[in-house]
Amino acid sequence: MTTEQNSPDADRPTDPAAAALYDALVTEHATIYGYGIVSAHSTPEDNYLVAQAMASHREQREALLRMLDRRSVTAPLTAPGYELPMKVDDPDDAANLALLMENDAAVAWRAVVEQTEDSEERAYAVAALTQSAVTAAQWKQILKVWPVTVPFPGGSE
Repeated sequence: MTTEQNSPDADRPTDPAAAALYDALVTEHATIYGYGIVSAHSTPEDNYLVAQAMASHREQREALLRMLDRRSVTAPLTAPGYELPMKVDDPDDAANLALLMENDAAVAWRAVVEQTEDSEERAYAVAALTQSAVTAAQWKQILKVWPVTVPFPGGSE
């Protein structure tokens, strides 16, 4: 996962459901940043997937902002900088970064599913988790990684 260079948690809520939403937004901010790097190193044939993923994560970011606002939680801002978890110099590196970010997004959305009691938030989180799993499978196909899916995305089982 891309990590913030400065990561203050002073505004992170203590309520588990609100904290899961907060953490998901932090993950979405980092993922959107990371897809800029992925785009710069992807092949033209793979750029359709980059564009789709970036649009999806931007929409998810906006949804999270609304969810946090409804809970009167101060949303975390985009970090001034992010540190990549790996060197990205070619299309394979870019695809591996995208796969890692989708897996991280799945973890964040699964936490929302597990923590929220709000049926609308849970439904949205299930859809976002599913989208991350599908996009991860598409990146695995590009990388020729097997298996392309896992039984329980976002988990360690």
